[in-house]
Amino acid sequence: MFREKAVTLREAVAEGYVVLLPATLRAIADQTVPKGEVFGTARIAGIMAAKRCGELIPLCHPLPVESVEVHFDVRELEPAEDGPVRLGIKAIARIAGKTGVEMEALTAVSVAALTIYDMCKAIDKTMTIEGIRLVSKTGGASSNRPRRSSGLPNSRLPAVEEREGINHGLHGFTRIRKCKSIFSYPCPSV
Repeated sequence: MFREKAVTLREAVAEGYVVLLPATLRAIADQTVPKGEVFGTARIAGIMAAKRCGELIPLCHPLPVESVEVHFDVRELEPAEDGPVRLGIKAIARIAGKTGVEMEALTAVSVAALTIYDMCKAIDKTMTIEGIRLVSKTGGASSNRPRRSSGLPNSRLPAVEEREGINHGLHGFTRIRKCKSIFSYPCPSV
């Protein structure tokens, strides 16, 4: 028997990481990557991918996504060691509908990470993409509480309001010295 689902407000949050060299992160921050401005490009790529998720993944419902946000976070711009650093990516997708937007949030994170990888591969051959996962989903019958962290360092991105640092929005690039968290990249809803 077919059960009709109610239209509810639904939200899904996903996260993932690009692990790269500190020099690569510095090039991104200084906007000296040969392919151009990395975060703005990756943000737009993630949003576009979320909106086309039904075309990218077979049997995935095409949904009229109402809002997609993509945020970037790095804990240390100048780490104490020369080892790799983790660039966090968080996507939030929202819709008023009968089905959830988990795949859209996961696709936004995945494509944003792939875009960063593509734009920086000429200057960093060591990059890896890791930890892409659903953090939480709300709305509908199978809503859940936020999922536990993966246990990896920096595995949860703090709320944008809790961070200070370099802020790159659509209206410019501002650098603040001696920050606790280096990147806070809020994205206007689409």
